[in-house]
Amino acid sequence: MNDKPNGIVEVLIDRETIGQRIVELAREISTAYRERAPLMVGVLKGCVLFMSDLVRELDIPVEMDFISLMSYADMRGPSGAARITKDLDCVIEGRDVILVEGIIDTGMTAGYLLRNLEARRPRSLRVCAFLDKEVRRIVRIPIAFRGFKAPDRFLVGYGLDFRQLYRNLPYVGVLSDEITGLNRR
Repeated sequence: MNDKPNGIVEVLIDRETIGQRIVELAREISTAYRERAPLMVGVLKGCVLFMSDLVRELDIPVEMDFISLMSYADMRGPSGAARITKDLDCVIEGRDVILVEGIIDTGMTAGYLLRNLEARRPRSLRVCAFLDKEVRRIVRIPIAFRGFKAPDRFLVGYGLDFRQLYRNLPYVGVLSDEITGLNRR
């Protein structure tokens, strides 16, 4: 029986491996923020499953908020332009902030977000990324808490999408080039 949806050519990171790494990340974050209650800022929509599972494993007080951006990058390459479509509900000045991303690819959008949030004068600002696609990095992003390094393949599942589909998969899968229309090899 095939339990992979159409278009998934490989399960890259299975559910059990994700769960184990989230427990480890939660331990790292809990240790780093033992005497503080950080504000975790999730970047919608790709971070939702990761952030939800992560905060449930933390053993420190934590607050959550969300931000959403629209990137103007097209399929051929990054343009570097982005705009906030849903801003934070709280003030972050003087707060310890952890920016939670589902995936950091070129770093263009994350770089924009970090500059924007830093201008709001948090006490500290660190990045937690479920997936780090460092091979495609254009802008240097300091990732304090990394789930997994990711290959240069089109990844979906566990919050990551292709045209808003596949987010609900409990694993990270590789989507076929026939579906995406990309030729990455």
